Amino acid sequence: QVQLVESGGGLVQPGGSLVLSCAASGIIFSTYTMGWYRQTPGKQREVVARILPAETTDYADSVKGRFTVSRDNAKNTVYLHMNSLKDEDTAVYYCNAGTAWDGRRYFAGPYWGQGTQVTVSS
Repeated sequence: QVQLVESGGGLVQPGGSLVLSCAASGIIFSTYTMGWYRQTPGKQREVVARILPAETTDYADSVKGRFTVSRDNAKNTVYLHMNSLKDEDTAVYYCNAGTAWDGRRYFAGPYWGQGTQVTVSS
């Protein structure tokens, strides 16, 4: 049974910081590209960041310079460090195992976490 368990969401003020964690089990974690996605009501889920097994990272333009994705293979955990948070960052954030890029778009892998709510508000 594959499980991705997210934690770290909550309410933060604009300009604040938050760290999300995603602990994986049931997969060979170190071989998987991991992704962070977010979704707001009425909108399609969008990729925020990804990190490859080699620890190469990339980010959506909207979060570049503010968010950092990292992984700890010894703990089977991927993190999303979010800084300088904005109101528009408010969303449910999801962890995904197996995110891929085909040269035009990102495709989510087959495994998802349950999501964790991030609310940015004063």
